[in-house]
Amino acid sequence: MVGANLKAETMAMMESRTAVEAEMDAIIARLSRPGGAGLQGNLVDSEGFPRADLDIAAVRADRQRLSVLRNDHKELTSSIERNIYILHSGGFTKDSTLPQKPEVEDVRRSQRVGAIATPSGTHNRGLEGPSPMDEDAGHASVPFAVFDEVTEGSPGALDGILLGDQLTKFGSVEGGENVLQHLAQESQLNEGSGLNVVVLRRGEPIHLVVTPRRWAGRGLLGCHIQPL
Repeated sequence: MVGANLKAETMAMMESRTAVEAEMDAIIARLSRPGGAGLQGNLVDSEGFPRADLDIAAVRADRQRLSVLRNDHKELTSSIERNIYILHSGGFTKDSTLPQKPEVEDVRRSQRVGAIATPSGTHNRGLEGPSPMDEDAGHASVPFAVFDEVTEGSPGALDGILLGDQLTKFGSVEGGENVLQHLAQESQLNEGSGLNVVVLRRGEPIHLVVTPRRWAGRGLLGCHIQPL
């Protein structure tokens, strides 16, 4: 019965996370529209006055709400992962407290096993390690964002991205301001084309070829990225 309750709780949290993601997407779309303020853009003009083309109060409210939603999303994801680990391991009793959240390596290991088991013909380049054709073998490993959610079966997962990978290069994006907006634009501009991606995994640079593409889930990668 405890297991059933835990499963129901996990499903409820997943529904809550989906609602949070939908609200985040709507805010990001508003802020990122052409001529908009962007996620971190300046709200004053060259003379230091508030931009007349923006509803400053609304932009600030959206940015503040987005920050709150990101924190909520992170907490929900952490709780979901913890519950799934407990359900899979059978680590619950009627009167026991929940065990600690599994180490990131445990999550990565489960994702790696899932990726290896995918049918032949799918994108699993990341499992093969660096390719000799990588043009960015000497790229400096300076992470600017982390993959804090990778959906199983998504394009990003099939192309080798693992939970906890730290992003140092995504096509032409190598950090800077408004990085989430630039990453989204890079994915949209290269839909269906392979992008050279470099991540840090346990301190080691990993070179991947990631292809943003349509699938049954959200976005072109099925991953959530958190700036560092």
